[in-house]
Order: sequence, then structure tokens, then C-alpha cells
Amino acid sequence: MQELHDAPLAPLTTFRLGGPATRLITATTDEEVIAVVREADDSGTPLLIIGGGSNLVIGDKGFDGTALVIATRGLTLDGTHLELAAGEVWTDAVARTVEAGLAGVECLAGIPGSAGATPIQNVGAYGQEVSSTITEVVAYDRRARETVTLTNEECVFSYRHSRFKADPERYVVLRVRFGLEDADGLSGPVRYAETARVLGVAPGDRVPLPTARETVLKLRAGKGMVLDPEDHDTWSAGSFFTNPILTGEEFTAFRTRAKQHLGPDAEPPAYPAGEGLTKTSAAWLIDKAGFTKGYGEGPARISTKHTLALTNRGEATTEDLLALAREVVAGVRETFGITLVNEPVTVGVGL
Repeated sequence: MQELHDAPLAPLTTFRLGGPATRLITATTDEEVIAVVREADDSGTPLLIIGGGSNLVIGDKGFDGTALVIATRGLTLDGTHLELAAGEVWTDAVARTVEAGLAGVECLAGIPGSAGATPIQNVGAYGQEVSSTITEVVAYDRRARETVTLTNEECVFSYRHSRFKADPERYVVLRVRFGLEDADGLSGPVRYAETARVLGVAPGDRVPLPTARETVLKLRAGKGMVLDPEDHDTWSAGSFFTNPILTGEEFTAFRTRAKQHLGPDAEPPAYPAGEGLTKTSAAWLIDKAGFTKGYGEGPARISTKHTLALTNRGEATTEDLLALAREVVAGVRETFGITLVNEPVTVGVGL
């Protein structure tokens, strides 16, 4: 276990933004993680949990408390059962499952961050979500002061949400368990239209696992969604806003405004999202509201590859980033009547 004081946090985030922490501790075992959490709780010290740092927006003033980096390691495959320590690098874990011929997370390749973060916001992309394969999450319950094992149902997963995100001060994820599928080297059914089109298959078809993973990696790279220190389009948190989910009444009002703004032939994206609900595209909203790729003149701009990513061009501050985010939110609300919600966790700041 390593302890530093007045330690910079920006290098620990993919945005490369944020001020220092009063104290920074790196824990490499579950026992160390629990000990640090208990100490902070007993002393009333504010605690910030950091995994891969790919979903954090930390204020320029930093964090007045203890920042805990979970750097635990451990990957176990037993048949189709996978267990990951919270600190395992997610992209590496996906690669291992593909090598083992197991389907279920291959379309989540290239997503930066740690395994422990995946259940918190129910990570998903290209037609897959971790909620489809997670069987159990082992976590430290700060309220009960004990380690608990939560079933998939108890995690209360929904779109980019979970029990852990709903009560962020209660649980610290220690281990995540998955139930994967042995489909003779084939992927799960291809569910995302863009992926199916690039692969040249129909939705629902299966393809060789390596092909599915490599295709997703190429798609993500083309959108600046695979980390590259030389590419400022990847100095981001990936998708900065979640796709809005609207009631029938809300979608009708939105569709009317879209036609008024873009013309009578305009049809906004619409995807079923449960009974009476429709999901639309945040990227489409941002683009059609006038915030196109590369938008901005300051050190924080929209990615040149994807309108859903806000980026640090190298000299930005967190306030620069938030100013851009607020501008986008205000513009989309004024144009379409929809308020975008940020996906990354904000620390010491807010929109």
C-alpha cells in the first residue's frame, strides 16, 4: 500500500484534469481497500474511490480528503464463470475472455477503466451491457460495515444505472463475477445495427469472437474512444452524456420540435426502451443543435471524431470543460426541450 500527500489526481483520469488530493492511497488487496475505507469512515474523512479514472471529472481545486486508488489484481476463469478483481483493467479482461472462446462481453472491448467500475453504471456499448452477464458483485457495505455478495437482481441494473450508482456512498466494489457463454468460438448475437452493417451480417447473427472484438475496437478508434496518449480526442471520458429516455408524451413533443427546427421530413432517432418509453440519441441532439465535431475555440472542445465526447486539447482546466458542457446542455434544451444528463461522475463540481 502506497500513501502520498498533496498528490495530483489529473494523471489518474483520462481527462487529465483536476487538482490534488489531500492524501492519495493505492491499495493492492481487498483487505487494504477495506481498511482504508473503514479508517476514512471512522474519522469522518471524505473518501474518493478511483479505478481507471475514465469516468471522473474532478474539480480544479482537487479533493479535500482521502483518494483511494483500487489497484487490486486477479482474473479467474472456471469454465464459463469469470471473476475479476475490481482493479483489473477491463480491456485486458475482455481480451482474455475472447482468447478463451467465451462470449458475452466481446462488444465491450476498448472501454477504458477498471472492472470494478463496470457494474456501477452498467457499462454498455454496441449492443451489450454488463448486466446481461454479471452474476454477482462482491462489495464492502460501508453502512453495514461488512463484505456482502449481491446477486444480479439485487444490483437493480437499468440503463447506465445500478444500485451502486443510486447510493454511491454505500458500496465499494471489490470483485465482479460473470457468467459467459461457450458458443464454439462465436460471439453473442450481434444486436447493434452499426456493428452488423460493418460485419456484413444480419442483426442476431453470430460471428467469430476475435472478429467481433476487432470490429468494435476499429469502430471505437474511429470515434476517438480508444485511449491514445498522442490523440487528444481520447483525452475524454468517452460519451459525456447519456442517451435520453423519454415517455410517449415527451417523445411526441420532442419530435414536433425536431420537425420545426429541422424541417417536416426530419425524423429523430427512436429506439424502444421499455413499455411506453423511447430512447433517442444524445449525439444526434448535440449535432443537430449546432455543436458539431470539433466545436469550440478554447482548450476544451467537442471531439473531432464524435459529438458525444468532450475533450481536453492539452491545456484545459476542469472549468473549461464544464463551461463547454453547460453550453451544450443549454443549446440542446433550447432547441429540443430535452435536458442532457452527464455520464461521468463529478467531484467537487457540477453542471
